Amino acid sequence: MTEVLISIIRYFLTIPARLFRSKLLRKLLTTPTSLAGVLLILGFTVIAVFAPQLAPPVQPSNPYMIPRASYQSQPQPPDSEHLMGTTQGQYDIYYGLIWGTRTAFRVGLIVTSAIAFLGLVIGSISAFYGGIVDEIIMRIVDIFMTMPFLVAAMVMVTILGTGLDNVMIALIAFGWMGYARLIRGDIKAIKEIDYVQAAHALGASSFRIIVRHMLPNAIFPIFVMATMDIGSMVLTAAALSFLGIGAQLGYADWGQLISFARNWMLGGYGNPVQYWYTVIFPGVAIVLFVLGWNLLGDALRDALDPRMRGSR
Repeated sequence: MTEVLISIIRYFLTIPARLFRSKLLRKLLTTPTSLAGVLLILGFTVIAVFAPQLAPPVQPSNPYMIPRASYQSQPQPPDSEHLMGTTQGQYDIYYGLIWGTRTAFRVGLIVTSAIAFLGLVIGSISAFYGGIVDEIIMRIVDIFMTMPFLVAAMVMVTILGTGLDNVMIALIAFGWMGYARLIRGDIKAIKEIDYVQAAHALGASSFRIIVRHMLPNAIFPIFVMATMDIGSMVLTAAALSFLGIGAQLGYADWGQLISFARNWMLGGYGNPVQYWYTVIFPGVAIVLFVLGWNLLGDALRDALDPRMRGSR
């Protein structure tokens, strides 16, 4: 089992290099929608990388804690000191957005990588061995899939305690089933093909057949699904933070910034847009981040699907 896990990890690490050597990168950079997605992701990447320069941390030991201008509850509009204003509790919106970009990448990449890897391993084992092994694993998958994803994550975070790490654990625990079902279907179809049967006849081990002969022909749907799920996981984590069971109070998280704005969304008396900045800035950041990954995922699907390639 250790050998197959190491082989799968090595295979994952070779995917980016092989993608860049192929025609896929050219297609991503020439299609308008995919180019927009790539530019959005690159923009957020630049912000995340240069966060210490764009928003110098007030607490170097914990730069993710948003500085507070005061302890006044009412938000304050943008000015020269606070470029995007402050939200409830006088948390600086600009600082929260900049460092929240790192939070978004951390949640999206770690959670999606973990659930894709779990689904890949579990689905591969289920499809390859079949029989009672497949039956038991798929029934476990069915049980997990009957649980509403957001509600199940909320319950688990409540049990574990609030905090971004516990949020990621909950998302991983209830997010791998779709990958397992997807890779199971692909491998069940591939294992009946002649070259797999030939590998069996030549005495190749089960691990080698899965890693060398099956996964290379079944991995790309997983890759496309994972690209789209990065934005979805960030959105779900933001929803948990909005409900008050996500990141700790004052942590640079886009969902928490919107949570701070919940009492001010309708504006002041006679001025419904008085506190527009408390919602617009973090809301636009979430929308653009999720949109970028969705556009990239759609482009990958179109480029890797033979039916789509033939229609273009």
